[in-house]
Amino acid sequence: MIVVSNAGPLIALARIGQFNLLRSLYGQLYIPVAVHKEVAASGYKRPGGEELRAATWIHIIEISELIAIPLLKERLDAGESEAIALAPQLGADLLLMDEGRGRRVAEARGLHKTGTIGTLIAAKKRGLVPEVTVLLDDLWTAGFRMSEALYRTAQRLAGEA
Repeated sequence: MIVVSNAGPLIALARIGQFNLLRSLYGQLYIPVAVHKEVAASGYKRPGGEELRAATWIHIIEISELIAIPLLKERLDAGESEAIALAPQLGADLLLMDEGRGRRVAEARGLHKTGTIGTLIAAKKRGLVPEVTVLLDDLWTAGFRMSEALYRTAQRLAGEA
């Protein structure tokens, strides 16, 4: 399975001590240069930076289709733009992205996507975590933005509501 990630899920999962769920679920991840810069370089002392620098299972890939990037950057940040461009370049099966605008653009391009919460639900279904509600609470405490409706939907999908 080829999985491309934007910065959001890397940072969010690092904040709650669940960064390695990504490896357990997906084996390897691919990220564009802009995501690496955002998380590992610009975010040197912030959550996800150290984890990303140590993760030999995450591969940093240059974008070959540069024409799409300026168009995407009109609506999205650099990391989102490059992640959306990288997914079809690699023939990705899945794009990890949390930001609503980026998810809508990815969907319009026919990309299969999930985010931090979807990753936690998948981890629960595979028996990698015992409970999602505790992790949702940890995300909330760490400043992850989610509506009450999303929180309840995640609990329901994880079989905890």
